[in-house]
This record gives sequence, C-alpha cells and structure tokens, in this order.
Amino acid sequence: MSRPTGRVLTLLELLQSGGTRTVAELADRLGVEGRTVRRYVNQLIDLDVPVESVRGRYGGYRLSPGYRLPPLMLGDDEALAVLLGLVAGRRAGLTGAERTANETASAKIRRVLPRHVARRLDTLLDTLAFTDRPGDFDAPDSGVLLTVADAVRHRRPVSVRYTDRDGRRSERTLHPYGIVAHAGRWYVTGEDAGIGEDRTFRLDRIADARALPGSFEVPAGTDPARCVLSGFATAEYRHEVTLRIHGTAEQIRTRLPAAVARLEEHEPTADRDPTDRGPAAERWLRVELRVERLDWLPPVLASLDRPFVIERPAELRDLVTALADRLASCARRT
Repeated sequence: MSRPTGRVLTLLELLQSGGTRTVAELADRLGVEGRTVRRYVNQLIDLDVPVESVRGRYGGYRLSPGYRLPPLMLGDDEALAVLLGLVAGRRAGLTGAERTANETASAKIRRVLPRHVARRLDTLLDTLAFTDRPGDFDAPDSGVLLTVADAVRHRRPVSVRYTDRDGRRSERTLHPYGIVAHAGRWYVTGEDAGIGEDRTFRLDRIADARALPGSFEVPAGTDPARCVLSGFATAEYRHEVTLRIHGTAEQIRTRLPAAVARLEEHEPTADRDPTDRGPAAERWLRVELRVERLDWLPPVLASLDRPFVIERPAELRDLVTALADRLASCARRT
C-alpha cells in the first residue's frame, strides 16, 4: 500500500471515530499540510464516502450521520493469512508505534471472526514457534497448516502426502510435535511412524494432510524449534567439517549458531576443573558442520579469536593458511 493511500484510509478511520475534525487537527495527525488534507477528502468523496464540510470557527470535516464501512468478511484462508502476517510482523523488529498498530489490528480481526475459525487459528498460534525473522518463500496450504496444527494440539497422528527435495513422493504417518517458522519457511517436526525416527518436513511440500484416529505421546523435553535447527546442522552437504575450539559455548555460538553447527565437549583438560561443566566454562569443544562452501569459514574462525584445531578437511587448513598469509602481508605494508 502506498503512503498516500494509507493516509487516506487513516483519514477515514479518524472521521469514523465520530465528531467534527478540524483541518489543522487532521493535518497534524496525518503529518501533512492542510491543502493535502483537502485533497484526501476529495478522494474519499470520489469513492462515494459521504464526507461533509462544516463551516465556522470550529468547522472542519465529518462523516454523514449513520455512515459506516460495509462489514469486513474474511474466509478461513483470508483470516489465517492476515493473522499470520501480523504475527510474523511482530517478529520482524517493528517499532513501538507499529507494534501497537499490529496488536490493535489483530484484536479487531479476532473480534469479528466466527467462533469456529477463531478456535482453529488459536490452535495454530499456540503450536507455532519462531526461530528468527521471516523471509520470502513458498507458503504452506492453509488447510494443511490448520490440520497439522489440530493434530499437534490434540496429539493425533496425521497422514501426509509429501514431496521431498529430489521430487520423490510418498505418503507418511506423522506424529507431529510442533510447527516451526524458520527463515521464511514453515516446518513440522515429529516422529515418522513408518520408520520410528524423528523427522522434519517442510509444510509447503505437503500436498494433503488428514487426521487419523488414535493418539500419541510427545517425548519429554522435546523442543520443536531446536529439532529444526539441529536438523539443519546435521543435513547432508558437500563438506563435513570438524573443529576443536577452546572457549565457552556462548562465545562459539556468536559466530556459529545452532542452525549451522553442533557443539559437544571434546574432553576434560588439565587447565580446567573437570567438575566445572557449566555453559560459561571455557574448555575444548568439538564443533561439527556440514556446508556447501568452505570460503566463509576462515574469516569466521578469525573473528572468534579463540584457539582452534582443524581436524578435517585439509582444504580448510589451506584456506585458513592463505587468509593468514594475506593478513600478514597487508600488515607489513607501509
């Protein structure tokens, strides 16, 4: 929506709140000049909105008595799309004023939703977790999303028709633990009952979802968002990298987050009390990554400023050595 169009709609909202609004008041609220307010009023009149001009010392503009916009009618898919967009907006670093507008818009939509739609949307939002800001990717089918959300809430198996990244199609029975939005995509994590192992599936690759009879128990301590991030860290890529880095988990995570790398303690060392295993303790940690390219890793390791050992691959050692040589050459220049 363009900024002038947004201001025209804001003007309409101000007039709908009742009473007569002076040109000076409207100009201040809209952040424009008086003549621009008059132009916006003419645009509303062109749209058959009955705006009246009130003359006199306290004159200005008002709507004809009894005028209201037609009721807003949203289908299930439309309501879902709007509310999810508002939820995602709250995750996208909105300012205070924008956040307030977001929350009031959500409240207005919720008030007019049919009860059965509101319950299903609440179910979805209760089962949803975010890992970071959203991006621009394919959205899942709303029917699939709502069906899976119901299955998560009520711990019911669900049958899905899934197409993997290689185009292979299959039908699976899933015990869904939770829905996660990560980097603009939607995922469901749970147990693939056919193989008895936990898996993560992209919701936009599910063509159909159907609730099944029965129920299941979610393993204690299950964190759907962490499962998705761990899945990214262990996915198959061109290079498998194993490092040993001396530091705290927090220090390492500043450059190698959970979506990129797995951390585990390498072994107790003589310079540390072996009983001290807290997250803030510095020790040698084994770091494992699977990546398509290696060229971004040397600068990351340098920025960590922690002792490290490259166990594999040898190609990464060569890249780190080359970076060190370039930095040393630059430092010697006068």
